Amino acid sequence: MAYEHTPTFAALLIEDIVKEKFSSADSIKLLWRDKESFTTIFEAAKRARHLICLEFYIFRNDETGNELAEILKERSRSGVQVYILYDHFGSFGTPRSFWDSLKKAGIRIAASRPFKWVSPFHYVHRNHSKLIVIDAEKAFTGGLNIANEYSGFHLRLKGRKWRDTGIMLEGPIAYQLFRSFSKKWLAWARETIELPLEAIKLHPAACSCGKNNPAIPVMPIFVNSSKGRRKMRRLLYYSINHARSSIYLTTAYFTPSRRMIETLEQAVARGVRVRLLVPGITDVPAAAYAGKAFFTRLLRAGVEIYNYTSEMLHAKTSLFDQCWGIIGSTNLDFQSLRYNDEGNVGILDVTFASKLNDLFEEDLRHSIKIDAGEWSRRPFYEKTKEFFFSLCKRRL
Repeated sequence: MAYEHTPTFAALLIEDIVKEKFSSADSIKLLWRDKESFTTIFEAAKRARHLICLEFYIFRNDETGNELAEILKERSRSGVQVYILYDHFGSFGTPRSFWDSLKKAGIRIAASRPFKWVSPFHYVHRNHSKLIVIDAEKAFTGGLNIANEYSGFHLRLKGRKWRDTGIMLEGPIAYQLFRSFSKKWLAWARETIELPLEAIKLHPAACSCGKNNPAIPVMPIFVNSSKGRRKMRRLLYYSINHARSSIYLTTAYFTPSRRMIETLEQAVARGVRVRLLVPGITDVPAAAYAGKAFFTRLLRAGVEIYNYTSEMLHAKTSLFDQCWGIIGSTNLDFQSLRYNDEGNVGILDVTFASKLNDLFEEDLRHSIKIDAGEWSRRPFYEKTKEFFFSLCKRRL
């Protein structure tokens, strides 16, 4: 693929870190308005002709989950191969009867990372990825789960609204993400997936970006092992260390390691504008307090920190130098970076980066910038809770 050259980020270096070749997308669409996101996903599922693969941390049997389940049942009865891989911990509350009803419609179901009495401590490892692949032509990923709080349905029930970011990709990258799903399916279901020949419109060679292909370069970053998580962390630190003008980070959970703090400090010291967007409202107060324990140090270094106040922020995006963006399921916390299977895509494209930048700026309009002076005057009991939870941040 002929990549647009950028002053700081090189495709070959990224490929060397991830040990994966860039694929390509013919089109990319950001999904961040809850109702619009799920309307897009549901309509794509309804039009599936051969194959639907779903991988989710949370798949609830609420109104949103049931609506999608009915679509999947109808497609399965029409001859579409449907596979669902859900995380055992994340979907623990979903009853067996729900999965059984899907199985009766011919849908293949499997749980990833199940609890095992012979190795109970391994239950800390979870499959936090979110992925839908349709006909190996179209794929969805990001931070969205299948539940009311993500789709906006809960607003009718006066529930809390969640702000998340997803992405729809079309082109060869969809086939690459199908391959990622099929490997996990083999690992947890002990079955191979036979991709219908009709579902492969692209010549196999096109799945590695052609030299004259003008499509958008996309890097799949789906990890399910310690080795894979090390690559993911290497890519994160490479991205921060090579930024020369700006770093914009959005995360639902922020419990930074010492290395993360020092790396962000060093970025500011070399003249990079670092902006961090975190939730003002959280569903995990302990993790929020653990992260706040390091705000004073980051603010003194010059990192700009914003609290999102409109809804519950659940998005996970990164943008570096207005050219290299990452969207997916990875938070800036120990659980994501050390224990979870995570799914992300990196896009090395100035045009797409501009859209991601516009979304970040839109989020900031619904946020409050933390003032270092005011932050230092917060109540002592708040500082006490921050210190306490920071001691166990590796397990939050």
